[in-house]
Amino acid sequence: MEESISGFKVRGEWSDVVEHGERITQALRETGTAESKPFEAAFEEWNEWRPKAHERLSKDVNEKTADQASVAEGEGEKAGKAATDDVRAAGEKLSESYEKMDEGDDEGAVERWQDSIDYVTRAADSVGRKAIRTVETTVYQKVMTQLAPYYFDNDLISANIQKSTQGNGDEEFIFEVNVNDDELKEAVSQQLGEYEDTIDRWHVTTEKETESVEAAEGVEPPEPQDNDDTRSTTN
Repeated sequence: MEESISGFKVRGEWSDVVEHGERITQALRETGTAESKPFEAAFEEWNEWRPKAHERLSKDVNEKTADQASVAEGEGEKAGKAATDDVRAAGEKLSESYEKMDEGDDEGAVERWQDSIDYVTRAADSVGRKAIRTVETTVYQKVMTQLAPYYFDNDLISANIQKSTQGNGDEEFIFEVNVNDDELKEAVSQQLGEYEDTIDRWHVTTEKETESVEAAEGVEPPEPQDNDDTRSTTN
């Protein structure tokens, strides 16, 4: 592992990339980050995105990167409301506005009219975001991954994976991970150093029953360890 101001980097096979992600994830857990309120959600996002032994870079990591990079949900989507629901509600509020006007309640009419506008705006926002998200996903998966690394970025972690072909034709992966909080980065660095000193063998976590799943770019995933499909140490 190489450590610099830009993060923690490894070069090697897919198993090296997976192990690097697992070590950083475990280091974050041991520093309490997984349960820390400022970073709890960000940690879960990272844990979901990081490469797994049973995954392929061009399919699984590609899709997760496109999802992570896409436009966030708007208020309507967060509320679980479809654009058609908001349009219907806007019409109802507009009808109520006319009723209030007939009753001489100008203040109530204006209030219902404003509610109607809010629903229309939210519906348009939802439709627009979905359209942009569809375009983004297509463009990212089909174009951007041919030009740029697979990347992840949130308040906790910034990371990227690149794949290159060496002179002998073998594939090499480069995985760089940076912890965005300086104090936390130092704590993670210390944990990673301890792993280097004390762990002779790190068992990469693999999903059970993945015999038909190809890891990385068509490479078969490692066989699960007997009674232990996670990591272990030797004294």
